[in-house]
Amino acid sequence: MLAGAGLGSVIAESMLRIGFQNITIIDGDKVELSNLNRQNYTQNDVGKNKVDALKNRLKEINPLANIRVENIFLTEENVQQYIMNCDIAVNTVDFNSDFPFIFDKKCVEMKIPVLHPYNLGWASALIVLTAKTDPLTKIQSDFQYFELAVVEYIIGYCKKYFNDEPLWLRDVLKEYTQEPVKLPPPQLSVGSALAAALSTLVACRIVLNRPIRVFPEIYYLES
Repeated sequence: MLAGAGLGSVIAESMLRIGFQNITIIDGDKVELSNLNRQNYTQNDVGKNKVDALKNRLKEINPLANIRVENIFLTEENVQQYIMNCDIAVNTVDFNSDFPFIFDKKCVEMKIPVLHPYNLGWASALIVLTAKTDPLTKIQSDFQYFELAVVEYIIGYCKKYFNDEPLWLRDVLKEYTQEPVKLPPPQLSVGSALAAALSTLVACRIVLNRPIRVFPEIYYLES
């Protein structure tokens, strides 16, 4: 189940092509021109509901796949009904509110592992939450600028555990925070592809009951 059809659109196709055939995608957004640099849509999709455009693409790849879509925004009130009978959840909901934290909480209460992929431009990271892990609020409890706190966490993790601090990522973070106006985080198609690769790999390992890294550990991959 994918909550969000932005970055989730690229992950959905990767999972479909590896063999996942029961996929639920939930998002109330429409495709915008600005999405085309990194999301799985084309010029002809602009103005269409993201979930409908994505379903059409996925069904063209595998007409036999069970692709369920819901053109709605998830809320605290409706989330539980949509995650029931879900085996794996992918959380790509924007941190415009504290709902991503609520989504995680509802999933882990139902023992559904949650994948949190991040498009870092020329890299990607993935954080996995389960019923046995701490919540992401351990990084920062406030949803405002949460993505920036995650990037700081990723940089620190790489330095501590991989002994290889991604200095280029720190430079990008510094430049981004010094912008005179608030801009969306810089994201590229490369980061989306890497996020899809990591998410698909980990989803496969979960299905095959193989060991995975869970929070506070992370997955990190750069081009």
